[in-house]
Amino acid sequence: MESKNFNNNFITEIIDDDIKNKKNNKIVTRFPPEPNGYLHIGHAKSICINFSIAEKYGGKCNLRFDDTNPLKENIEYVNSIIEDIKWLGFQWSGKPLYASDYFEQMYDFAIKLIEKGLAYVDDQTNEEIRINRGTLNTPGNNSPYRNRSIDENIKLFKKMKDGDYGDGEKVLRAKINMSSPNINLRDPIIYRILHAKHHRTDNKWCIYPMYDWAHGIEDSIEEISHSICTLEFEDHRPLYDWFLNQIKVFHPQQIEFARLNLNFTVMSKRKLKILVDNKVVAGWDDPRMPTISGLRRRGYSPESIRDFINQTGVVKRNGITDISLLEYSLRNHLNKIAQRAMAVLNPLRVVITNFPEDKTEYLDAINNPENKKDGTRLIPFTREIYIEKTDFLEDAPKKFFRLSLNKEVRLLHAYYIVCTKIIRNSQGEIIELQCEYDPKSKGGWTEDGRKVKGTIHWVSIPHSINAQINLYNRLFNNENPLDDKSNFLNNYNADSLKIIKNAKLEPNLNSAKLNFYYQFVRIGYFALDKNSSKNELFFNQSVSLRDSWSKKNKS
Repeated sequence: MESKNFNNNFITEIIDDDIKNKKNNKIVTRFPPEPNGYLHIGHAKSICINFSIAEKYGGKCNLRFDDTNPLKENIEYVNSIIEDIKWLGFQWSGKPLYASDYFEQMYDFAIKLIEKGLAYVDDQTNEEIRINRGTLNTPGNNSPYRNRSIDENIKLFKKMKDGDYGDGEKVLRAKINMSSPNINLRDPIIYRILHAKHHRTDNKWCIYPMYDWAHGIEDSIEEISHSICTLEFEDHRPLYDWFLNQIKVFHPQQIEFARLNLNFTVMSKRKLKILVDNKVVAGWDDPRMPTISGLRRRGYSPESIRDFINQTGVVKRNGITDISLLEYSLRNHLNKIAQRAMAVLNPLRVVITNFPEDKTEYLDAINNPENKKDGTRLIPFTREIYIEKTDFLEDAPKKFFRLSLNKEVRLLHAYYIVCTKIIRNSQGEIIELQCEYDPKSKGGWTEDGRKVKGTIHWVSIPHSINAQINLYNRLFNNENPLDDKSNFLNNYNADSLKIIKNAKLEPNLNSAKLNFYYQFVRIGYFALDKNSSKNELFFNQSVSLRDSWSKKNKS
């Protein structure tokens, strides 16, 4: 696999010291997603960090699914995560691993903890446990069941495993310290009862480990050298260490970094699922979503996402990254690789009166000025063409360099034309322009050496193909959608999707491919949508040529 040019950071400095001090023989990392939704751009940062660090040090990175909650997890999410990681350009070591691979070992370790007098079965309800846990300013209260005997706890825990109790009737808790200033150490729950079918173990288990218990054991079994987590797990690290110290197993080092937060979106699978379930968007891969599958469908490249992640850096302090940086990374990459094409989104008919009616002239057009190897294509030029309505003004101001009455403009790859007549319908709307072309101005060259300032794009009417164009804007109006405490959906941007039904495209786009990148000249970057067919073409706007959003919101 090619190098991802991952920048050094405070995590690599820690690893460098560990290697220097011979603390680790081999660097092993892991990416441990819960399969309860699709991954988003924040997960992409964790993917890049874990896989790139393993690559940098010649180690390995495991893909491990944290499938400890059968109520929220399913195989669809598993498959989507696998696809996302591969698309980003990474490959895990060996086969995918699962928390459920270790359920027997986790259970045995729980028994060991009970035998040491460090865990007990609690009959309190979840609400009672929550209340008795205390607050940041007040200590918690011991459970009335905290001092059950070891034998009784083992007996009750086995009965929990055997399905003798209903959901929520009992839990297994670690016995640590109900007065600890760290609430995570106030006798945390290790196991809860869930009579639910698991996507891998079926109905074999009716008790499931909590993440804080499962996390460290999984890392230990896999001999992870550096367990890299986001910053919200920093307060959980003492519990991670306590569990591993008590059961006396291999002890990885947990390191926390600041998660990625973007403005004008939400970075929570739970909230993204609300968008999906409430049909605010058209699924997890809606191109407006910050999910990796949504970004892929919209036309983002894996290289642009990796570059963006690298630019944001790996730091210890939480912050919010401007989404325009992500778009900048995309523009920067697509400018180098996107195939150019002409598309007219709001067509206006133009008749070139001095061009022969029955003639079609094929002109050479450069596919990508940034890469000569992409060669050229032939585009048809005819008497009747479409131009953008916005490229014509009848009474144009002085600095309007596009087409206007009796003013000359250049057609991209073609000729100079001048508008001689305007045709209107009965409502007075302009429906056609009549123009004349200079046959000696092909490619912008003229005998008299004259130049025009304006160049516009166009499409031959008889050769044009129809397509639906989906234009996207920010999913939320508010830079921080969670500012609305009552309901973040109140900040939804109703104008986040604009559909143009009958855009006119040059005929070469009839062979457009999925997972290919296009620049519609003077408009933006686009990608063919997965719902396209031979009879219906749909293109998603990946990003505009320039950041018009920032300008609009500053004015």
